[in-house]
Amino acid sequence: MYLIERSQDLPISLEEAWAFFSSPHNLAKITPKNLGFVVLGKIPDQMYEGLFIHYKVSPLAGIPMKWTTEITHIRPMQYFVDEQRVGPYSIWHHEHFFEAIPGGVRMTDRVHYQVPLGILGRIVHPFLVRPRLEEIFSFRFKAAEELFGS
Repeated sequence: MYLIERSQDLPISLEEAWAFFSSPHNLAKITPKNLGFVVLGKIPDQMYEGLFIHYKVSPLAGIPMKWTTEITHIRPMQYFVDEQRVGPYSIWHHEHFFEAIPGGVRMTDRVHYQVPLGILGRIVHPFLVRPRLEEIFSFRFKAAEELFGS
């Protein structure tokens, strides 16, 4: 099992951060274009526990694949969790935390994940999978700064 954890402070209110990041309509705004990310089907304005979101992504070499996540836990203004149900990982558990701090909000992403294909997956993880995930989270960090300031 692998872990990625990132925190970011933004000069916006907790309410503004929650409204933006908990809306499935804003996912594409914080996802790199080269990922080929497309939400499939209709999605609500606000997420709810049990919501399935279906995507098409092309994470490696432009090869498209389907990814389905479920919103499994929500505590408004505090956190939500999405878990992969269909997709490229054996396990994907993504926690999004929100905390009011002086002058803004601190957002923390914590992702526990496991790659498929046993030993082959573990071999390619450090030079293929992990760098790609780091790139995606770095993009999200920059996109949030461009949208809300630093």
